[in-house]
Amino acid sequence: MLEKTVHVLILCTHNSARSVLGEGMLNHWAKRLGKDVQAHSAGSAPSGRINPFAVEALQNAGIDTSGYRSKSWDEFTTPEAAPLSIVITVCDSAAAEQCPVFFGGTGQPVKVHWGYPDPSSAEGGDEGKRRAFELTRQAIGYRMLQMLMLPLESMSRAELQQALVGISKD
Repeated sequence: MLEKTVHVLILCTHNSARSVLGEGMLNHWAKRLGKDVQAHSAGSAPSGRINPFAVEALQNAGIDTSGYRSKSWDEFTTPEAAPLSIVITVCDSAAAEQCPVFFGGTGQPVKVHWGYPDPSSAEGGDEGKRRAFELTRQAIGYRMLQMLMLPLESMSRAELQQALVGISKD
């Protein structure tokens, strides 16, 4: 039986903030909307820990973060890894890096960059960081919701690429 789940990998260098917010929001919206989409996150140089402000922002939105961990994108390069349909970079440094070869269900996954400023470098102490993480969570969540409105299972690679680039311009 063919796997029909659409697997999406969200990348950021350290896999501690933006990519984790993306994973949480995409899985949250997919579940709420009954979409067969599974988000994963990883980093090229994972920090080994998730930023506590990212966990707090997701939990405040009602998202269960148990089981979340900072991990390397290498986990998604083996033939046993989930067959990726889409890879989204959410930080500029990860976008500039040479991605490893990911195994897609039907060849290489569609890649797109949706950049966000690093909320962990926000000014204003803890309250400033909390605000920045919440705003980043909302912004990423909005784009994930837009992506879930697409007919992902019936789009060609070119159509999907064009639609995802279009979302990045909104």
